Amino acid sequence: MTFDTSVLTVKWGGAAGSLDADLSQSAVLDELAERHLAGERCVLVHGGSDDVNRLQERLGTPPEFLTSPSGQVSRRTDREALEAFTMATAWLNRRLVEALHLRGVSGLGLSGLDGGLVRGRRKPNVRAVVNGRVRVVRDEWTGRPEQVDGQLLGGLLDAGRLPVIAPLIGSEAGELITVDADRLAARVAAAAGSRDLVILSNVPGLLADVNDPNSRIASITPADFPRAEAAAEGRMRKKVLGAREALDAGVARVCLGDASSAAPLAGALAGLGTVFGGLVEEVAR
Repeated sequence: MTFDTSVLTVKWGGAAGSLDADLSQSAVLDELAERHLAGERCVLVHGGSDDVNRLQERLGTPPEFLTSPSGQVSRRTDREALEAFTMATAWLNRRLVEALHLRGVSGLGLSGLDGGLVRGRRKPNVRAVVNGRVRVVRDEWTGRPEQVDGQLLGGLLDAGRLPVIAPLIGSEAGELITVDADRLAARVAAAAGSRDLVILSNVPGLLADVNDPNSRIASITPADFPRAEAAAEGRMRKKVLGAREALDAGVARVCLGDASSAAPLAGALAGLGTVFGGLVEEVAR
């Protein structure tokens, strides 16, 4: 197997059924390890929404979700929810690093806050539709990623490490805030100089009809984004938004694939899911 010299950025996990319960048997990590050990530089950005949901339930503080006027769904993240989010994603991050180490890979777990790797804008107040009316929800500890320290990221890659990045970053003031992992992966991929960003989830790709798994849309050009945005529902909206932001930032292709397939990375890169931006092509990465 041969690889090009760009960095492969992979975003994996978040929703229920996406991340493997038993990471020792994960095809995603098997492929990542194979690529890393063969000399390809890789970055893994992970989600964790299902882990956070389960921890919040165990803590007796069930998760709350907000729907923006545009239809985007996000987690209600007050300071207590931020604490649960940090604990759950830190545990997942350690498990992913452990699983990579058991495959002989020098994984390095961190969040975007560490070393000032990623900074962004906090949104302390958000607008949400509550009981049919638009309300302002305050005391939010969430935001969007804006700047990635490419020199720091490149240094880790040059040192032979495989960064594993949790979706927590520093605000402009240095505060710990949560961000969407798909949008984080878009920023990281651009800063790393990735040709391809692979986003793995629990669905085969973007579906024209969410109730029909055979309605997969194979490719989306920049001109097709209105169609993609119209087809996307629920969490898929953030993936389409992340794909658009990655392409706008200079990533050539965003490949959406099924994490449960036999060869998730190879399949996504070969166009077996949905490819945003570039051509659907067989690639020997």
